[in-house]
Amino acid sequence: MPAAQPFSAPPPLAADTASAKPPSPLLLLLEGRALWELGASIAASPFMGHAPKGDGHPVLVFPGLSANDVSTIPMRNFLRDRGYEAYPWNYGFNFGPRSGVLRGCVEHVRELHEKHGCKVSLVGWSLGGLYAREVAKLVPDLVRCVVTLGTPFTGNPKANYAWRVYEWISDGKVDAPEVQAQLRVPPPVPTTSIYSKSDGIVAWQCCINPLGSLTENIEIHASHFGMGLNPAALYAVADRLAQPEGAWRAFDRSGVRKWFFKAA
Repeated sequence: MPAAQPFSAPPPLAADTASAKPPSPLLLLLEGRALWELGASIAASPFMGHAPKGDGHPVLVFPGLSANDVSTIPMRNFLRDRGYEAYPWNYGFNFGPRSGVLRGCVEHVRELHEKHGCKVSLVGWSLGGLYAREVAKLVPDLVRCVVTLGTPFTGNPKANYAWRVYEWISDGKVDAPEVQAQLRVPPPVPTTSIYSKSDGIVAWQCCINPLGSLTENIEIHASHFGMGLNPAALYAVADRLAQPEGAWRAFDRSGVRKWFFKAA
């Protein structure tokens, strides 16, 4: 079993992370390539059969800001094809930390753990990744691993194009110091952040885990809106979920993988 996660307090902020700015307007305009990523995922489906297969354990998938479970259908179908029991979060549109939602997600994990008799993996896209991380902190004994995609959990909370929408629909402040300090602490379970330097919504610097015995970062080429459909992202998710319980190892970038995946 890997050593216990050493981050019990908020890790220090790197200078480039604290001063990060939203992606360039050009990258924002290029978010339309998400449709291409959907097409690429469909075209790559014969090859995706070579992605690591799972052991049937349950996986709970969280949608991004203002999205619902419809947005995660392609990912959940892919995970089911790889042998997992993939579940939606069942809380409608993700409008941020509404009253009772986090508690309900924890109960959902408890129910899945009891139903399957094993730990639950959590996968979160964008804002959904914050839910995945926070749930894992509350019930680490029930969570096998956490994988986030394009999730900003550190650095400048306004280094993205979604913070105004978040504050409007959640009636909360993204730059509350106590909230930001809490979000920076990684869960005490294997935690992977998948991010893209060509993300047009979120500054990639805000998606970087501090390296530890149970944390890692995987860089791919993807848009923000297309990350949950991107073939490279789906392959990385499948690979991370396939790690044996209690024998987690960092992502292997050797061989042909080095052309598609980079280290932070």
